[in-house]
Amino acid sequence: MAVEEEGLRVFQSVKIKIGEAKNLPTYPGPNKMRDCYCTVNLDREEVFRTKIMNRCPECHSFPRDLCSSASVVGKVAIQKEDLPKYHNRDTWFQLQHVDADSEVQGKVHLELRLSEVITDTGVVCHKLAARILECQGLPIVNGQCDPYATVTLAGPYRQVSLPTPTTASGVDLWNASNLKFGDEFLGELRVPLNVLRQSSSYEAWYFLQPRDNGSKSLKPGDLGSLRLNVVYTEDHVFSSDYYSPLRDLLLRSADVEPVSASAAHVLGEVCREKQEAAIPLVRLFLHYGRVVPFISAIANAEVRRTQDPNTIFRGNSLTSKCIDETMKLAGMHYLHMTLKPAIEEICQSHKSCEIDPVKLKDGESLENNMENLRQYVDRIFNVITKSGVSCPTVMCDIFFSLREAAAKRFQDDLDVRYTAVSSFIFLRFFAPAILSPNLFQLTPHHTDPQTSRTLTLISKTIQTLGSLSKSKSASFKESYMAAFYEFFNEQKYADAVKNFLDLISSSGRRDPKSIEQPILLKEGFMIKRAQGRKRFGMKNFKKRWFCLTNHEFTYQKSKGDQPLCSIPIENILAVEKLEEESFKMKNMFQVIQPERALYIQANNCVEAKAWIDILTKVSQCNQKRLTVYHPSAYLNGHWLCCRASSDTAPGCSPCTGGLPANIQLDIDGDRETERIYSLFNSYMSKLEKMQEACGSRSVYDGPEQEEYSTFIIDDPQETYKTLKQVITGVGALEQEHAQYRRDKFKKTKYGSQEHPIGDKSFQSYIRQQSETSTHSI
Repeated sequence: MAVEEEGLRVFQSVKIKIGEAKNLPTYPGPNKMRDCYCTVNLDREEVFRTKIMNRCPECHSFPRDLCSSASVVGKVAIQKEDLPKYHNRDTWFQLQHVDADSEVQGKVHLELRLSEVITDTGVVCHKLAARILECQGLPIVNGQCDPYATVTLAGPYRQVSLPTPTTASGVDLWNASNLKFGDEFLGELRVPLNVLRQSSSYEAWYFLQPRDNGSKSLKPGDLGSLRLNVVYTEDHVFSSDYYSPLRDLLLRSADVEPVSASAAHVLGEVCREKQEAAIPLVRLFLHYGRVVPFISAIANAEVRRTQDPNTIFRGNSLTSKCIDETMKLAGMHYLHMTLKPAIEEICQSHKSCEIDPVKLKDGESLENNMENLRQYVDRIFNVITKSGVSCPTVMCDIFFSLREAAAKRFQDDLDVRYTAVSSFIFLRFFAPAILSPNLFQLTPHHTDPQTSRTLTLISKTIQTLGSLSKSKSASFKESYMAAFYEFFNEQKYADAVKNFLDLISSSGRRDPKSIEQPILLKEGFMIKRAQGRKRFGMKNFKKRWFCLTNHEFTYQKSKGDQPLCSIPIENILAVEKLEEESFKMKNMFQVIQPERALYIQANNCVEAKAWIDILTKVSQCNQKRLTVYHPSAYLNGHWLCCRASSDTAPGCSPCTGGLPANIQLDIDGDRETERIYSLFNSYMSKLEKMQEACGSRSVYDGPEQEEYSTFIIDDPQETYKTLKQVITGVGALEQEHAQYRRDKFKKTKYGSQEHPIGDKSFQSYIRQQSETSTHSI
């Protein structure tokens, strides 16, 4: 949620991980157990529902307007002001009873007026008028909200001449309902009338409060407990110029030697969890187009520290977490395009695929189930291995750097260039999405138990196929999985995986110092039209053997001959279809170069599309790619499409754009820098400890002190310099935040629309700022 305030933007977010429940009451049935689930509600609106847990005590929650509260075992209610107390740590919460009178939300703008009236007998009395000016945030019940209020006066006497300190006005808000169980309580507020002692009128905003209906007499422990991990963030984001020093320091991380001395790497060292650092870093680097060089730098450093090729990128390092986050952001569209149709078919067809003999149901055939599962695995394997041309460019560039780093470090292991990439694309991208499709928005809800079991078996098999491990059967603990895998012990599966990995790890942005050997991506016979390099040369059609690598596109008379023509990938400006009327020939396409176009005819439309896709894929990052082209050929002194006479005339039609390169992401660079500042600030003690470690290593060459051994410090002097800049930048931002809090404290008014009475977080804020102001004085 984002809120605009004077001078800055405020972003609030809550993430809740539901762990486990204990000591829940048994269900009053014959077996005392039943299926259960939990819901997460925000302002009485369900925003998330867990999957059904089989054979557990009941602990689910329904919206109150759908069923009675008797169907609910209990709830955990956390007020906004209490969220920071539980931030990012597992906490057991006692379940509370759920009743209609405790579920309230919204705020009320109340006005009170005290006036004198003269009765018929001439006695002067006081008249109190309560008026509700406005309400906000009231719940919508059954599609409507028709509120009304009741007002009561409570005190030592029912009739009073003047308000006393113990006299209070009470306002109850109700929703007029046509349902048989009566009107619905929306909340209440109590106002002590001594607020009128200084004036005859008073108005303020109030949060609606729940009322006590006697449920406190019930023992809270009777309902059991729920373990939750709550992550609450509240970012106060200034304008962009405030973040320039820290942001520039972070964005230079890829260029720092060694990269372990960079600001971004330091963040990964001091954070308790690597993912905590990876999320804002990746978003920041993606926003500014620097994610590939940064990940390449930290990946190279990690590979140099790896001793065994079998453990490459297997840990939860900053590199692996950053790549995971990049794939999650840049690859979601690719994931949906590749897997969603197959996953939907599996969910709808609901075929039994259980291959564990112990778990077979009565009447099920093991052979039929194995065949069902084999067909599903084949379907998903094929869509994955044929999807390489659609893999986002940023992922391909990262995979290229992983492949290069691994091949250079372990030159005797020919498979490491594949396993370095497959450990991400199969193990951490496709396999998890197949296993839990709802977490990747491939399905709207959790799958049913049978489908979930099918997807688990598919995921295991796909993961093993993608790993290219030398002993496939040994990869499975279960004997039935090893037996099933015999279906896939064919070379064609390994070849398909390698071809796929070759394609997604070939980059158009090659480093001139790259050690990479050309990767063969596609080859085969096609018919080409002579390019007419000589002024009076014959422009006839000839059959040639074409070969595409990630370095060049060539053709020769026959396979194995010397190339007759070589087109560097960087010279390919566009790859487009050619209109049939150009040469009265079908299945033609053109490879456009700076000076001419090469016209080619494929054997059929499928082959033509395959060549266009893969040629577009390897050349889509070329800086001089065209935006317009000629859809027809240049013949007899003019272009057939637009009739322009010059063979260098600009194109007359927009290029198709080919394949999607990178999906545009909605990232706020200033917010991500603010998140990084907040992390640095919260781990300031670790930053200072790291500084001490740098100083110690700079002057002392003996055994490493144990208290500093958790930090990776390759160059103490450079790391110390970076730490000093980080601490200075964080300190400057902290001063700006402190000044903002002081200014806000001076302007705030308790009881305003922004800070209604009853806002406990604001009361806490007021106390904190009062103490801060006192200390400042």
